[in-house]
Amino acid sequence: MRKLFKFKYPKLALLILAIIFSYAIFADQSVQQKIENLDSLKYAGAFIAGFFFSFGFTTPFAVGFFITSNPNNILLAAVIGGLGAALADLTIFKIIRFSFMDEFKKIENTKIIKRIIKNIESEIPEKFRVYLLYAFSGIVIASPLPDEFGVTMLAGLSKINTIKFIIMFLFFILTLLSLR
Repeated sequence: MRKLFKFKYPKLALLILAIIFSYAIFADQSVQQKIENLDSLKYAGAFIAGFFFSFGFTTPFAVGFFITSNPNNILLAAVIGGLGAALADLTIFKIIRFSFMDEFKKIENTKIIKRIIKNIESEIPEKFRVYLLYAFSGIVIASPLPDEFGVTMLAGLSKINTIKFIIMFLFFILTLLSLR
């Protein structure tokens, strides 16, 4: 039993397993039918769905809310859902910063990652690297990919503080809403 917990990256492995397990659960037709029956929540449902949409393993649950909900004002529902997503991403950011940093430091000290970092630092100026990281993570957060990827990039690979993260995330939400 002790050897099981000696795995080098247990938190990252559990996160990947949780995503796979949740996908298997939400692919079940009976779970989808139960989600479809929760249509009476309207705007509260939009907030909850926005919150769950940010987590890759609960995105099918959020999609179920979005599909079954029929709000009177779709723009208001989108803003409320966006606020739920912002709260979820802030939660992910805080969890990554608090709990996963030890594993990121271990990964950072591996030979291959040291070599990659050295090559990147020698080829790309620091200011440009920071902007690329912010832009790429913002694209990932705004895309259909799970927000955990983009938020993890920001929390684990940058020195961004919470206030800047919130401002940047709200900028991405407003940009995404203006494009639709």
